[in-house]
Amino acid sequence: MTDLLPLHRQTMTIATAVVQQVREDQLRAATPCAGWDVSQLLAHMIGQNHGFASAARGEVFDPAAWADRPVATAPGEAFAASAAEVVDAFTSEGALERDWPILVGADKSVQVAGKQALGFHFIDYVVHAWDVAVSIGLPVEFDDDLLDAVLLLAAEVPLDGPTRNGPYAPFAPAVPIGAGQGDLDRLLAILGRDPAWKPAQQQ
Repeated sequence: MTDLLPLHRQTMTIATAVVQQVREDQLRAATPCAGWDVSQLLAHMIGQNHGFASAARGEVFDPAAWADRPVATAPGEAFAASAAEVVDAFTSEGALERDWPILVGADKSVQVAGKQALGFHFIDYVVHAWDVAVSIGLPVEFDDDLLDAVLLLAAEVPLDGPTRNGPYAPFAPAVPIGAGQGDLDRLLAILGRDPAWKPAQQQ
């Protein structure tokens, strides 16, 4: 298995740089995540960072640790703090050798091997970094080795069932795209994003 920690750290650096460019007047902008504006997406991302960090540290599961963290001002600062926390927790001694209690549904947990949980967070934040960037009209780029690794993980996501359908599904059904698309577009389509999505005012 590829050592995901350096790639995960790189992803969080990219995501942090993107979020730090979100202006307060962009918080109500639409996103590719159905029903979420930028503020709701960031609240989810920050909450998930805190939840994963708690799990990585081996703390007793508490749904409140995973709760969305709304931000009305300085979203970049709040996200940067949560990103630093989760990166630090993932690299703590023994974290990847134990099972983590990961939130499923509204308030339940499931035990997941640390390395698998790292993969979950890694793939999620590559996609969410793109979500935020495209929502505010910014480009975002990932190195080829990072995309190679995340595409391998994406290929393991079931194409139907609870990971694709239902109120708490982490991914939408895959989107068909034409041949010859780049790795980032392929990744987005596999995980239910339309690579051509743009805010309404840019279409």
